[in-house]
Amino acid sequence: MERERFETLAGTHGGDLRRWPEAERAAAERLLARTPDLRSALDAAAALDALLDASPTPWPSQALRDRVIAAAPVPARFPALAGVAGWAGALSPAGWSRSGLVFGAGWAAAACAGVVAGLMLTQTLTADVQADAVLYQASLSALDDVDLLG
Repeated sequence: MERERFETLAGTHGGDLRRWPEAERAAAERLLARTPDLRSALDAAAALDALLDASPTPWPSQALRDRVIAAAPVPARFPALAGVAGWAGALSPAGWSRSGLVFGAGWAAAACAGVVAGLMLTQTLTADVQADAVLYQASLSALDDVDLLG
């Protein structure tokens, strides 16, 4: 690791080497052992960390939060059918509301039920076809046993 990289990482990740990326820590410790004057870069970063940790966390007021939510764009009830999201909105009688999501869940449940029913029906039809094949083979061998000439 070079001095510039060390100083960049100190400015980015702070004065505590435990906050640095694991891949960089060992090289930083080796460079710090060889170049003790780099300790000043870590101390400056640690001082900034202390200031940032001591500063209050700003929280938006409820009024600002309400204004941001009110200003958010509302999806169209029937978008221009662009992609899958458009089809989902067009098929849902409730648009993009929570009940529209429930409506989509109903479509998904119906699709799953159709797949299960199809699998069960396929197994039944396969069994019927196999039984017909066995009966047909049995009828052919029965004809071989009968002496038709006499």
